[in-house]
Amino acid sequence: MPDFVIPQPPVPAIPVSGGGSFPVRRVYCIGRNYAAHAVEMGHDPNRESPFFFQKNPDNLDSSGSFPYPPHSSDVHHEVELVVALKSGGTNIPVADALSHVWGYAVSLDMTRRDLQNEAKKLGRPWEIAKSFERSGPVGPLRPASEVGHPDHGRIELKVNGAVKQEGDLNQMIWKVPEMIAYLSEYFELKAGDVIMSGTPSGVGPVKRGDEMVASIEGLGSLTVTVV
Repeated sequence: MPDFVIPQPPVPAIPVSGGGSFPVRRVYCIGRNYAAHAVEMGHDPNRESPFFFQKNPDNLDSSGSFPYPPHSSDVHHEVELVVALKSGGTNIPVADALSHVWGYAVSLDMTRRDLQNEAKKLGRPWEIAKSFERSGPVGPLRPASEVGHPDHGRIELKVNGAVKQEGDLNQMIWKVPEMIAYLSEYFELKAGDVIMSGTPSGVGPVKRGDEMVASIEGLGSLTVTVV
């Protein structure tokens, strides 16, 4: 065992449906992966090369509450499918990509939109808008051995009972195997890596006291209260 000079921080993990936990190594997030969302964010919906940003592993949170973050007055919800990898490598062929997937979950990519817009104008990175504490609410992982590899099905977010986001997983511009293959050209993927696969249109602000219910067909739902 290494001789650590401070106590070892906890290992970030996602709960697994039926018991156990999935340890998280890295979190890759794809941007503008649904055409309608690309349009609402002011971009061309045509199939451009994918781009990714990262959250920190300990940003993922399964507590069911989302603390409204400081230094923002415009925090947005983004419902997403999470893909959890059991293995990895480099230059993974698209045809082999799904063999590296352990399971899937419902998640939210919470975003300080005002800080993101400011960063975009200044040509700066997005971490201040995307990688803050508990910015990735996530539900329990469902193993692919049980749910298969969902490539279609309704994805939805309700706020206080009203539908705000809705779409279908088949509307992804870059599909899950393509995302895995592309990332593996630039990074060495490993067990414990997580991919957040983009959000459909309808992103919008939340306020303290709001109840968000995110759901994906076949994976159940995730309820999160803004506090």
